[in-house]
Amino acid sequence: MKELKIFSGRANEPLARRICEFLNLNLGDCKCVTFPDGEFHCKIEDVRGRDVFLIQPTCPPVNDSLLELLIMIDTCKRASAARITAVIPYYGYARQDRKDEGRVPITAKLVANLITRAGADRVLAMDLHAAQIQGFFDVPVDHLYASRVLTNYFMRQGWDNEDLVVVSPDEGSIKRAVGHAKRIGGSIAIIDKRRESATSVRQETIIGGPVEGKIALMFDDMISTGGSICGAAELVKRYGAQEIHVAATHGVFAGHATELLKKAPIDSVVITDTIPLKPENRLDKIKVLTVSTLLGEAIKRIHHDQSISSIFNTGN
Repeated sequence: MKELKIFSGRANEPLARRICEFLNLNLGDCKCVTFPDGEFHCKIEDVRGRDVFLIQPTCPPVNDSLLELLIMIDTCKRASAARITAVIPYYGYARQDRKDEGRVPITAKLVANLITRAGADRVLAMDLHAAQIQGFFDVPVDHLYASRVLTNYFMRQGWDNEDLVVVSPDEGSIKRAVGHAKRIGGSIAIIDKRRESATSVRQETIIGGPVEGKIALMFDDMISTGGSICGAAELVKRYGAQEIHVAATHGVFAGHATELLKKAPIDSVVITDTIPLKPENRLDKIKVLTVSTLLGEAIKRIHHDQSISSIFNTGN
């Protein structure tokens, strides 16, 4: 592992340190500073001929985190690193992955082009909002899933399978819900969600189930504004669920998400540390699990040119 160097931007240094702890490595010296005029500057230790991994989720502030990642990549490239892998636990702009109306950009593809053009040789990402984003890159992409980390947590709670129902918060999450139900157990229910505008959705009915008297588990890739998941929880509660537990890989918590989650009939919210949880977003019902072991194992295998398919959770 002596040729391996891991650096972190300022977006999620605690996660980078946990990964280094798992790998028994020191975090590389990387000084990212902001000049008085708002420009970013980066300086790193010697990486000539090294296999470099840059850990930087492009989480809020998204544009600052993205530009810092691009500058770090360029820094390593000009310092003659042998290979540069961009480790992006959370991929910003992922929801802009297609043209759903005229005269709009496909920003997820633009961001992929920027990362590739900056000099990244490989990308390691986790729970991309749309799996096809892997094809936006012209370099290899290793796509990991945090689903096993989340399901293992719930399996340790000791609940009886007969008491569980896995609820898909919308039609697009059915595959994810089925995968979790196969591992955890329980029945399946689907919420019929209709989007009325970019910021408004309507949930009216539940398909499948039943949910009455059950412990309802809802899984999603991210919680952003919290409107959809809180609306789904309220509907499930009206249908008689005994407990409601929500799990998501990425806790974005934008806008008034924390306030909505606090008021919602949700017993617990389980997220991972792909995005650092801000102090103002902390609630007693929010629990953070680490994906550092999963990412660390993937980094080790990439460094040694080994397959990482065995740690992929393709069932999602």
